[in-house]
Amino acid sequence: MEPGSMENLPVMYRSRDFLVVNKHWDVRIDSKAWRDTPTLQAQLRHHFPELADPDTYYGFRFCHQLDFSTSGALCVALNKAAAGSAYKCFKERLVTKAYLALVRGHIQESRTTISYAIGKSGTEGRAHTMCIAGTQGRTHQLRVHCSALGHPVVGDLTYGQALGREDQPFRMMLHAFYLRIPTPTERVEACTPDPFVPALDACWSPQTLVQPLDQLVQALRAAPDPTEGGPRPGSPSTPLPGPGQTPSPPAKPPETEAQRASCLQWLSEWTLGPES
Repeated sequence: MEPGSMENLPVMYRSRDFLVVNKHWDVRIDSKAWRDTPTLQAQLRHHFPELADPDTYYGFRFCHQLDFSTSGALCVALNKAAAGSAYKCFKERLVTKAYLALVRGHIQESRTTISYAIGKSGTEGRAHTMCIAGTQGRTHQLRVHCSALGHPVVGDLTYGQALGREDQPFRMMLHAFYLRIPTPTERVEACTPDPFVPALDACWSPQTLVQPLDQLVQALRAAPDPTEGGPRPGSPSTPLPGPGQTPSPPAKPPETEAQRASCLQWLSEWTLGPES
């Protein structure tokens, strides 16, 4: 995956109502500042000027967010009705997302569940960062959780310090790999290529294969949609299959008040605006 430019915008899924693109790293989703170019907003206007909606602030309805440094699958709704249906999927926690990350250190567990609460950092001069705290929040969630486990994402200089200049990679190694949004009218699904392969980055050389990536993708795609009465894949109660296993998730427990409060907080941060 080469650096982002106005010309290269990989499209992973397209229909009448939705567009899923493979966002480049170190590219903002949208911005009104002239210096922030290219942005995903500008790339979309360049490639799909006919899809821009003048009734929206940025011209496009982004269904969710990715950090500036994170690459991967990002969904754009192409009309109000589609935006509303995607928003409802996020609100009801029906969306499945899978990320790839290179992290520092050696992880011993084949799988783990992280349930730390996240709150704004009170450290002077770092008000933009998050930390493990009592208040709920989702900004930089994966990055904060990896750091809290002692395995920060490689290239994340906000939550994990590099050891030296030679230890600073060209990007943060976090990628939104898979996305599924089961709207009532269509199943929006996209799987992006793995960007962390030696052919693209000679500094990264896998030594031991625990589980083939295509096996994980098959398990994600085979999991029934929650809208069809099946389990919610990717939820804390649904462990991903181990090597050679097929998914066999337990029943989903009732949502707690704390989980509901966390979801409502997330929705308030990523609201689509009045026009959606």
